Amino acid sequence: MKLSIGDTAPDFSLRYKNETGFQSVTLSSHFGKGPVVLLFFPLAFTSVCLEEMCIVRDDFSSYTDLDASVYGISVDSPFTLEVMAQRDDIPFPLLSDFNKDVSTAYGSIYDEFIGLSGVSKRSAFVVDSDGKIAYASVSDDAHVLPDFSAIKAALS
Repeated sequence: MKLSIGDTAPDFSLRYKNETGFQSVTLSSHFGKGPVVLLFFPLAFTSVCLEEMCIVRDDFSSYTDLDASVYGISVDSPFTLEVMAQRDDIPFPLLSDFNKDVSTAYGSIYDEFIGLSGVSKRSAFVVDSDGKIAYASVSDDAHVLPDFSAIKAALS
């Protein structure tokens, strides 16, 4: 399903793991509180995925200054994502979409990627505080990073 600006964002609850244990994030819990940036990425520890997460990490105050919550989403396990977040000091949760439901709902999943099926496409969405899509970008090329300027413009 292709999502466009103005569409209602599919709600979800996903989990991540940190040093205190498993935590859950539900998109709709942010409605009425501020925008949310969703960054789908193919696989943990790959060079472009690390570059993307580190670009956001290094400019994280730009997002928090706009009252935005940021989440990385991958089909990797919560254990793998925890190690990636710790090792690279990622200041926002990396959510596990291990069952691929959210990537599918957002039209952000490859049928086949380097011989693997069901890997998240590199995609970025901004969901406004009303639960509507304010920015949407889904790339078929995993090497193409999101347009971070456009993401921030959608948050303003």
